[in-house]
Amino acid sequence: MFSYRHAFHAGSHADILKHLTLIHLVSYLQEKPGALTIIDTHAGAGIYSLKDGFATVSKEADGGIFRLKQFSQDYEKLDKPLGEGVKDFMECIDAQNLGNEVDVYPGSPFIFASLLRPQDRLKLFELHPKEIDILRHNVSQLKQAKQIDVYAQDSFSRLKGLLPPPSRRGLVLIDPSYEDKQDYRYLETVMEEALQRFATGCYAIWYPIIPRRESVGLPDRMKKIVTSHQRAWLQTELRVENVPGERRLQASGMFIINPPWTLKKYLAQALPILVKALGQDSGAQFVLNSFET
Repeated sequence: MFSYRHAFHAGSHADILKHLTLIHLVSYLQEKPGALTIIDTHAGAGIYSLKDGFATVSKEADGGIFRLKQFSQDYEKLDKPLGEGVKDFMECIDAQNLGNEVDVYPGSPFIFASLLRPQDRLKLFELHPKEIDILRHNVSQLKQAKQIDVYAQDSFSRLKGLLPPPSRRGLVLIDPSYEDKQDYRYLETVMEEALQRFATGCYAIWYPIIPRRESVGLPDRMKKIVTSHQRAWLQTELRVENVPGERRLQASGMFIINPPWTLKKYLAQALPILVKALGQDSGAQFVLNSFET
């Protein structure tokens, strides 16, 4: 259960897809002045060094943020438009780093924290006994620390008790490691409960695309749950290569419930750039589907 450490995957192509999407979700939801509650169900350590530690073992940032950084710099030299989505994402990453190098990669807790307005709240869950201590330390260093609650609790069992938030405006990120097959079942259960309590909330679900029955069927199961509650959804996937039998993660997806009307256009502009920047072979591609009620 506690073998997973997100630092191994920090700055990967999966992180890029997830965080680029989240940045737009927060930006849209903050267009109204009312307080926004953001819940991150599997927060990790919050921010990660890419120059030492676990990230240097996996080197997933080489094919992710390092590759995208070089691509964006090359585009700037050619005076080509990078696109709003990728530009917003790179500005968020660059803000966490000194100079022109990407030495650290902010996880979703730090990205969310950097976007908080004074009236907003951020609630972070983490169960890993080592990650939770690092997360608490990292959060304590932030200027927004008083707006952030950190819980060493099981988010799947605690989430429904936080819904709906007082302002009835909320964004929930659900991104377990899925190393435990039960996570797929827990996710379906928690989404049924969440939509019963807070049907108008925005939910962002990250998932890996791997040759496992539970993973392959997840998007369709989510669609069935969401349509039964008569809510809109958007599904996007990014594949950077297609090498059968390869164990490393080659693709991942985001499933958004109650997506902003602006999100599909935003991703339609960003995803071709990500495929071009991060694609490793001719199998690189993206998926973008949606359903409106």
